[in-house]
Amino acid sequence: MGKYGEAAVKAVNYLKEHKHGDPIKAWNEVTMEIFGEGSSSQKKGCAKNTFLGLCEAGLLESIPRGVYTNSKKNKAYGLKAVKILGEIDKDKDKDIHQRVLWKEVIGDQDVKYNSQMDVVLGLWKEGMIRL
Repeated sequence: MGKYGEAAVKAVNYLKEHKHGDPIKAWNEVTMEIFGEGSSSQKKGCAKNTFLGLCEAGLLESIPRGVYTNSKKNKAYGLKAVKILGEIDKDKDKDIHQRVLWKEVIGDQDVKYNSQMDVVLGLWKEGMIRL
């Protein structure tokens, strides 16, 4: 799991510990801790918006549905990745990698990878995504 997957998992745990439903605050807090306040990695939007998109859809444990992001693309990438993972879950031996999952999600489009799948796979492997 990469740093953004770690951030997503820590954000969910942060929300459980603090018993509130503000995933934006949780993401900001944990990424400040991991990357440093105001760093370019902390401000990176693609991973953050993928996480917030999963929150919006009500797919993460302990986080209520809500409006957390304006990003349509990164939210859609995350939701499609979850759907793909749900379809291959039957094959527990298949260890899908970020870049492989990304290619499945975007197909033939020429879209740069920006850690969106690290978020999804980090949460998936920790059992934090509910289908």
